[in-house]
Amino acid sequence: YFISGCGTLVVLEQNEAGIVLLRSFDWNDGLFDVTWSENNEHVLITSSGDGSLQIWDTAKTKGPLQVYKEHTQEAYSVDWSQTRGEQLVVSGSWDQTAKLWDPAVGKSLCTFKGHEGVIYSTIWSPHIPGCFASASGDQTLRIWDVKAPGVKLVIPAHQAEILSCDWCKYDENLLVTGAVDCSLKGWDLRNIRQPVFILLGHTYAIRRVKFSPFHATLLASCSYDFTVRFWDFSKPNPLLETVEHHTEFTCGLDLSLHNRGQV
Repeated sequence: YFISGCGTLVVLEQNEAGIVLLRSFDWNDGLFDVTWSENNEHVLITSSGDGSLQIWDTAKTKGPLQVYKEHTQEAYSVDWSQTRGEQLVVSGSWDQTAKLWDPAVGKSLCTFKGHEGVIYSTIWSPHIPGCFASASGDQTLRIWDVKAPGVKLVIPAHQAEILSCDWCKYDENLLVTGAVDCSLKGWDLRNIRQPVFILLGHTYAIRRVKFSPFHATLLASCSYDFTVRFWDFSKPNPLLETVEHHTEFTCGLDLSLHNRGQV
């Protein structure tokens, strides 16, 4: 069955009245990921099932401003660099490549090859300029440096497809991966022979994992088991809470940078 459909970017705003619709933009294919600009509060980038990236401006009623079409398969992941002085975007695709973009330039600056499977997640380091991580269906987590052409580090992190990864906000050497084997694993880049921690509890594939911006050892994950789980990997019993509000696959989550308790 060929399932075809359109995607909608929905921009919401929280005010005294609650959560209200600020803007919505339509695209002619599914939208898989979104990232806010780090230098303009109105600009964001989405990645799409047709392999393209779209730049949108919430101050305008129509869009997109730009479309970048280079990936040959679904563009599944997009992230905007968070280190000072850099305006770089990285995208990851089912075509097994990651691409580096400057939003002011109409074409990619560089293509990163090496993965032998679909790339599900590409995330910039919040500490090291020009460094990003990618997670793939080839069961590896890889670390890249935009100033060097090849892969910097290959970590055989799981014996299953890895759907998500994230960097610790308090330790430049620590990352977490989430995989189809239902486990979360922590990795110290200085010693990749063994994971720093393994978190078990999900009953289906883990779709997204995020470290807390406020606590060095706290993270959140969501899964095809319909749950969101909160963990503290420093504790003997690391599972803090399981939230069962959803009635379908839970595909994404993020933690607020402004409100400690908001997810």
